[in-house]
Amino acid sequence: MSSPLLMSLMRHASLLSVATALSVGAAAIPAARAQAAPDSLALSHDPSSSAAVSGSSSSAAMPLADDASGDGASLPSAPAAAGNGAAQEGGGGGYHHHSLFSHMTFEAGGGFNAPTTDSSPYITWGGNLNVGAGYRIDPRVSVLAEYQFIDDKLPGALIAETGATGGNAHIWSFTLDPVIDLAPKRTNDVYVTGGGGFYRKVTNFTDPEPAEYCTYFYCGVAYQNTVVGHFSSNQGGWNVGGGFTHRLGGMYGDGTMQLFAEVRYLDVDTPAEVSSPNGLGTTSVGSGTKLIPVTFGVRW
Repeated sequence: MSSPLLMSLMRHASLLSVATALSVGAAAIPAARAQAAPDSLALSHDPSSSAAVSGSSSSAAMPLADDASGDGASLPSAPAAAGNGAAQEGGGGGYHHHSLFSHMTFEAGGGFNAPTTDSSPYITWGGNLNVGAGYRIDPRVSVLAEYQFIDDKLPGALIAETGATGGNAHIWSFTLDPVIDLAPKRTNDVYVTGGGGFYRKVTNFTDPEPAEYCTYFYCGVAYQNTVVGHFSSNQGGWNVGGGFTHRLGGMYGDGTMQLFAEVRYLDVDTPAEVSSPNGLGTTSVGSGTKLIPVTFGVRW
């Protein structure tokens, strides 16, 4: 009888153990859920996990959005690239910065000149050289500082008064001259110009005198014109005129280099002169020197 009793006690102990295990397991499940909730909230605040969660749930969220909106909700468009604005600003329609040198303009030329009727008794024809540099205010207006050198002959009657055999008149000047282009965007343009400044005139009388010269093989004596008398003056003067330009270069005729041809009226306020230059015969020159310089050259 002890054996059946022992078996019954063991059976009851086993059932009690299973019941106790089931009770403990049931009580542990709510605690585990409560512990998992804060972890999931912490996961939602993690930026890296947010991207992963949103990426994994997008397939599930999209149908819900389509069902809720009737015509389908569209995703927000991608933001424009930051470089596009800079590219447009630097492109053809944007602002282009121009340096000071890009506004500079230059010229160089030469030609001939002749006196007006008033000055023809005291000076005749000759040549001229003209160079200048300045600032282009806009495509139509520029201002040039010009240097001009004029080398003219003297009338025979004036030379004869002094007893010399030859002579010349040199005029050099520094002037400030605005230039206004009437059609600056055309290949062929017309412009007007004028200005004034400082002029110096020197009238020279020459005689041939012997001078020694040497070559590689021998030395000899030759005659050359030497200044034997002169007089000079410093004064102001002015000029006015116009010209024609033809633009060179550029596929569409938009080059910066131009050929030009111009004519001006030049009035130098020289004083009347009555003197015996360096002991030569007495000569007289009327006041004022009026010339018509014609110049050909290039501008850029």
